[in-house]
Amino acid sequence: MAPKPRSQRTKPPKKRLPKKRVRKAAAAKARGKRVVATAAPGMVEAALAAFAHEVRTPLTGILAISNLLATSELDERERRWVDTIKAGAEHLASLATLFVDAARSGSASPGVRQDLFDLQALARSVGDALAGRAAAKGLQCQVDISDKLPTLVVGDPVRLRAALENLIDNAAKFTEQGGVALTVKPMRSVKGKVGISFAVSDSGIGLTLNEIKRLFRPFSQANVSIASRFGGAGLGLSSVKQLARAMGGDIVVAQRPGGGATFTLTVALARAKAAVPGAEGDAPPEPVQALRVLSVEDNPFGRVVLNTILTELGHQAEFIGRGEAAGERIAQGAFDAVLMDMVLPGIDGIEAIRRIRKLNPPFGRIAIIGVSGRGDDEAASREAGADAFLVKPVSPRALATALLEATRRAAAAT
Repeated sequence: MAPKPRSQRTKPPKKRLPKKRVRKAAAAKARGKRVVATAAPGMVEAALAAFAHEVRTPLTGILAISNLLATSELDERERRWVDTIKAGAEHLASLATLFVDAARSGSASPGVRQDLFDLQALARSVGDALAGRAAAKGLQCQVDISDKLPTLVVGDPVRLRAALENLIDNAAKFTEQGGVALTVKPMRSVKGKVGISFAVSDSGIGLTLNEIKRLFRPFSQANVSIASRFGGAGLGLSSVKQLARAMGGDIVVAQRPGGGATFTLTVALARAKAAVPGAEGDAPPEPVQALRVLSVEDNPFGRVVLNTILTELGHQAEFIGRGEAAGERIAQGAFDAVLMDMVLPGIDGIEAIRRIRKLNPPFGRIAIIGVSGRGDDEAASREAGADAFLVKPVSPRALATALLEATRRAAAAT
């Protein structure tokens, strides 16, 4: 019997899955979509961390050169320019470090740090930044920093500076004429901590009560016309409020008579009990005789910075790019000290230090200074055999102090 044409063949009926199995399949499919959706943020975090790591290198160079400029003969106006460059680069470098730390910890918002910092210097730097923004728009600017403000405190200077930068940027952005102002003063102490108030005022577009209610919601601005006119994603003030509460304070906004608004950020900071080593006012480091220094640094920009600082300090530098070559080069030349970067192609700085320490005397006892963009690397660096440690960005003062410490330790060990 001849087979039926294809068009006349009957298809077997589709098997219908039980409703329970259909629901399970749909749930599994939905779970698959969620997995895909949550994979993207991890990729974004990794990309941001990589970007932040690369950005930190040129920022380190900007800081180092601005430190050198600060030691040269400048008039008052030029010195303020240099100080503003330094403050901005320091803040950007610190923010880049936060991105890297957040990616390593697997958290988008790592906990508030408890670091020792100079509150008066931070307040002056923010005031200078506001004055610069105001001058660029032809606005008047008033900065009032209380002389009763504590100097050394414990808190998170990076995030505090970021929050204040957000407020002063908004004040200048939303003000077309008139002026802006910053007032910083202490408040009453609470549970052993001193309260600090930062009030940023402007004579700008002002806010209605309904607009004020919307300000601190994520992805929200006062109204649509503001977003279209001035731009922005509306994330800044929400982040500022989160930070303020994490630091034992808050942020409030009030309308100003005659137009404009005043944003008042409060935080609670612990008073420091010890002085900061190497802080301004400490005795300068003792001079070190001219040294021949081997720097293991693969980044061309970093080499320029270190070479400039070492030359200014009166030392002679030679550079290599890989940790594997350090031991052989030390055995060939009469070096007095080694600057060892922690992140290198091939073996890292920790392993390179270990290998140098295994060399026969006197090469194995050469003075070694570990260098890294992360202070967390100091313990591992010293455990491997480093005599001193430097955190990028490297300043001339810090490098001079580290060379003195390292050469003394190396001499005592021989």
